[in-house]
Amino acid sequence: MMHRAVAWVLSALLGASAAWTAHAQTAPTDEGIQTVTVTYTRDPVDKSYRKMIRGMERFQREHALAPQATLRFRLLPRSPTVDMHGITLRVIGDHIAVPVPVAPDNSFTLPRNEQALKEDAAVVANRKTTSMTWRAQVMTPGLPPGTRRLGDLRLECLVGMEAGLVSNSSPLFGWISNALTSPEQVCNSPDGNFLFFTERPVFAVTLHAGDRTEILPFRFLYAGGEQTRDMLPFCDCQVLLDRTYYAPIWDRSWPDDTLVTFDYMDDTP
Repeated sequence: MMHRAVAWVLSALLGASAAWTAHAQTAPTDEGIQTVTVTYTRDPVDKSYRKMIRGMERFQREHALAPQATLRFRLLPRSPTVDMHGITLRVIGDHIAVPVPVAPDNSFTLPRNEQALKEDAAVVANRKTTSMTWRAQVMTPGLPPGTRRLGDLRLECLVGMEAGLVSNSSPLFGWISNALTSPEQVCNSPDGNFLFFTERPVFAVTLHAGDRTEILPFRFLYAGGEQTRDMLPFCDCQVLLDRTYYAPIWDRSWPDDTLVTFDYMDDTP
């Protein structure tokens, strides 16, 4: 049975493809939206437009976790050879193609389009989808440079899980526990293992709430330090392992206003 499972996983990974061809394209409208006839084979790790819109709706419902924050989505590399410059995104449905502007830091917001929702469109990049990881980015303005807010991270997890952004998790090397499937289960459980990323290789992560300060233990860094070479291709952290950490988003003894600070490997001693 294990050999069959391995063969099934490898077959699924090798057989997945993302390609689309547009025919009978009309002139773009004022909004830049094109009406097209699209032949499109969905890759299992292309992102569902409906799910990402649900993630945006979740952000609005749970906004009290980060009342001053804004939501963007962001693309990060997971392959050492992927070129992260000049990435373009489109929302592709059966008869619609909506361009999505991408900022220089590879973040973006999604426009709401009812036709794309009806057609169960996909959000497609001009890169191999398995070469990138997708994340929600919830940021409260005005924080000290290089810090995060715990309530922002809690909301990032809920939005990211609702939007279906964690991808390519093998049934043999499950990144998030198979027993945890809903955003609430993943984000409110110490077993959820939802990974966050820093901008640079991280050395230590510290929580600050009033007079309480705590350095997170080593098992909170580098995806727990448990990943082997064979397991990394199934992890969103594939080439960003030294920039990953877990945050105790499930621990309500740390308030939402808790600040998360980072010591980086390249900091001056």
